[in-house]
Amino acid sequence: MPLQDTTANAPSFWTSIINHPLFEEVIGIALLVLVAWLVDWLVKRILVRMVSRLVERSSATWDDAFLKHNVFGRLAHLAPGVVVYYGITLIPGLGDDVIQRAVGAVLIVLAAVTIGSAVTAVGDIALTSKLARGRPVRAYFQVINLTVYVVAGVLVLAALLGQNPLVLLSGIGAVTAVLLLVFRDTILSFVSSLQITWYDLVRVGDWIEVPEFGADGDVIRVDLLTISVQNWDNTVTSIPTHRLTQGSFKNWRFMSRSGGRRIKRTLWIDMETIRFLSEKAIERFRRYDLLTDYLTTKRQEVRDYNKAHVKTPDIISNVRRLTNVGTFRAYIAAYLRQHPKIHQSGFTFLVRQLAPTPQGLPIEIYVFTNDTNWVNYESVQADIFDHLLAIAPEFDLRVFQAPSGGDVRAISGAAE
Repeated sequence: MPLQDTTANAPSFWTSIINHPLFEEVIGIALLVLVAWLVDWLVKRILVRMVSRLVERSSATWDDAFLKHNVFGRLAHLAPGVVVYYGITLIPGLGDDVIQRAVGAVLIVLAAVTIGSAVTAVGDIALTSKLARGRPVRAYFQVINLTVYVVAGVLVLAALLGQNPLVLLSGIGAVTAVLLLVFRDTILSFVSSLQITWYDLVRVGDWIEVPEFGADGDVIRVDLLTISVQNWDNTVTSIPTHRLTQGSFKNWRFMSRSGGRRIKRTLWIDMETIRFLSEKAIERFRRYDLLTDYLTTKRQEVRDYNKAHVKTPDIISNVRRLTNVGTFRAYIAAYLRQHPKIHQSGFTFLVRQLAPTPQGLPIEIYVFTNDTNWVNYESVQADIFDHLLAIAPEFDLRVFQAPSGGDVRAISGAAE
């Protein structure tokens, strides 16, 4: 059987392919993909690399933020997207409005992501300025990013539906209640962040106490939704921003800025040890340098009073006399007056006696140190009360404390 000549069928085969209705579409798609890839390659390999090298070599630091957040790389994605968006209308059979709307929606998403990266980069740059130091600047840029994405979402929906965005926005009023419910915490936090900035309530680096959340430490981050506090045990507590302004908290920044930190502590004196001073005791205390001037002046004042007003000095109730607790209080004041770490002016300086209690007679020390550093402050406070607790028996005074196990055993032994 003779072989058939297949070469005669070749022209008809290629002709059928070329004349096929999908041939032009396939060729057009292939060319569009090739052009889009070429544009993407040119933009990324040449322009983006060139810009990145210029940024790296630049002595300025602000442009590094754009490189860090890949703003240039994400901006490069828009170039092939634009080619596809406009090129698809040139392909016969693919000029469908639905396809172009879908590509347009993708372009809007890419643009929103690029703008979001740029806003974040600008936020990082703003954080390095002196005006933004300690302020919740990051929260405001987060609000801008959120606004960009919300607008982008509306535009994407409008593009897919082929509707005017303004017409679409007018219909959002029907779902406003749902949006408020969904973004309730975000809206409240945004308003709270405005209050925090306007009234300068909290800055990064502030030491704050928020008992409601168990937070006690330095503020390390102020964001739109949360404020992060690193506690002194190195744990981190996240506090919702709006809850901070709704409740109560203590900020120690103003104490540090004032240059003085308060000491407010009470010594409880056993009232059974309070008594009048004898002349012998007065002479003994006059040898204390801190009490010499006080006792000389006070004793003369008492003598003048008794001489002028007392008719029967042999009755003790008629005579004005010095007490050991009053002298001890004067000693505390004199001791603090000469202490180099205590503010002598500009701050409250008070050594006072409070109302007696079942725990004894309270002697309250209310003064301010001139060193606000926590470690130094605690050392100064401890040194002061070490001395006062040790010197109290010299005045025949006993500092009250609740009975301990040793006291109970001593009582039991005495009873036996």
